[in-house]
Amino acid sequence: MTAPPGREQPPHGDRGTASPSDALRLRRLNRWQAETLKEDLADLYVESSQARPGEGYRRREAFLRRLTGAVRRPGFALLIAESTAVAGCVYGFPVRREGTWWRGFDGPLPRSVEQLTASGHVFAVTETLIHPHTDDRGLARRLQQRLLADQHASLGATLVEQADSAVCDAFLAWGWQDIGTVRRPSDQQVLQPSDPLVLRALVLPIGLGPRTATHPGGLAHENRTQRPG
Repeated sequence: MTAPPGREQPPHGDRGTASPSDALRLRRLNRWQAETLKEDLADLYVESSQARPGEGYRRREAFLRRLTGAVRRPGFALLIAESTAVAGCVYGFPVRREGTWWRGFDGPLPRSVEQLTASGHVFAVTETLIHPHTDDRGLARRLQQRLLADQHASLGATLVEQADSAVCDAFLAWGWQDIGTVRRPSDQQVLQPSDPLVLRALVLPIGLGPRTATHPGGLAHENRTQRPG
């Protein structure tokens, strides 16, 4: 499956450590290590996704293309959870200050998100993979938060296909917040005109203040302004 930036997989059952005695360790990989391990990460992607029969190879190749593109981005960072094998993975890169990450956002961007983007404190989490046969229910959240902390980010950002309700629900359960809709051309539009891909823009505040019903995670949703051009 060709996923847009920010496409991640939901949890399928309980995930994380293989057993209580087989504790996972988190490890950062540099670009060279990520390239070396890319086939293992592609296997993890296929195992963690719910591909229909016959889709496994296409999805695997699409993942490898996304990973190759991400590795070339300035500030690329990748974190894995492993014991005897790779049990989870999360990676991404900093959102550019001019706000191109939010291209296609429907309406004005929340002011706090715009300000954090312009100041270079937003990090895009573009893939989260967790092996389905692990037991650590909090592994995805732990990987995401560790990655963002390592990058000194104030806000995590990701884009999820609106049609993938299981993925959206998983991210909301992990503490992410839905701030609106992004519309992008789909890959198929390169060959044939079609409806734009509708994505949910999700953010994960890191240390932005207390959560309230009006200001979840400290984001000022009612103070809205146009996003950077």
